[in-house]
Amino acid sequence: MARDTNLNELGEFLRARRAEVSPADAGLPDGGKGRRVAGLRREEVAVLSAISTDYYTRIEQGRIQASEPVLAEIARVLRLDEDQREYLYELAGKQTRRPRRLTRQRVDPQLQRLLDDLPTTPAFVIGRRTDILAWNAMGAALITDFGKIPEKHRTFIRLLFTDPAMRRLYADWEGITRLAIAQLRMHSVHHPDDPRLAALVGELSVADPQFRQWWASHQVAARGTGVKHLHHPVVGDLTLDWNTLTCATDPDQQIIVWTAEAGSPSHDGLRLLASWAADAARATAEHTGSGASPSAGIS
Repeated sequence: MARDTNLNELGEFLRARRAEVSPADAGLPDGGKGRRVAGLRREEVAVLSAISTDYYTRIEQGRIQASEPVLAEIARVLRLDEDQREYLYELAGKQTRRPRRLTRQRVDPQLQRLLDDLPTTPAFVIGRRTDILAWNAMGAALITDFGKIPEKHRTFIRLLFTDPAMRRLYADWEGITRLAIAQLRMHSVHHPDDPRLAALVGELSVADPQFRQWWASHQVAARGTGVKHLHHPVVGDLTLDWNTLTCATDPDQQIIVWTAEAGSPSHDGLRLLASWAADAARATAEHTGSGASPSAGIS
């Protein structure tokens, strides 16, 4: 089942990518106004890849598995970047992966202590399907109070679409959201038969036409590093660097850490936010008599 799912996805991925490459990009004449296809035709991809049109068609239709040299030629013709090439090879089964049953994801206590020991640095742990598994006080202060969100809804990609505050928080909400979708699709190749992932994609596809459109574009990206601009309701505008650290005990858990250059206005903003978060935590502890650290476990 996983093999068939990946071959079908590979075909959709190739169709989406060749639609983005113009004849001019590939060094071909554009055919003038009579051309009905915006991107490359199957036969053009085949010729440029030095394979027959029938062979390429069968690859795109998920009827055969291509060899690594053929995949390399197709990737060259379609001008795939590094992340897209990795995704293509994963779908084609060229990187050995041992199927495993998805177990409930839990954050180790040591990792939660690490988060809590970052008093001025926002951080959270993201799992499969962009589930938010754990966070520190600064992570909650910067993004949202994850503890108030029901565990089954505590998914970053869902929050981007359903929480109006998230749309206001990110200066480039569309760019951030499209990147998150591309990262989710990149991650999905490792678990093509995950029923909860399928349910999440189905839910958001029905609920939001933008998600449906962006998911169908088959863009992929690895989660790494970057810069994000935020309009924070407490401390104002922030420009923060984010970095991804992979958990050694569970590679499907990734720690997202936000920092700012020392002495910058955003660095001062984080310190102000830390003071505000500490005051809020003390007030909550006095009111509830509890000072427990937040954490979660999601399957």
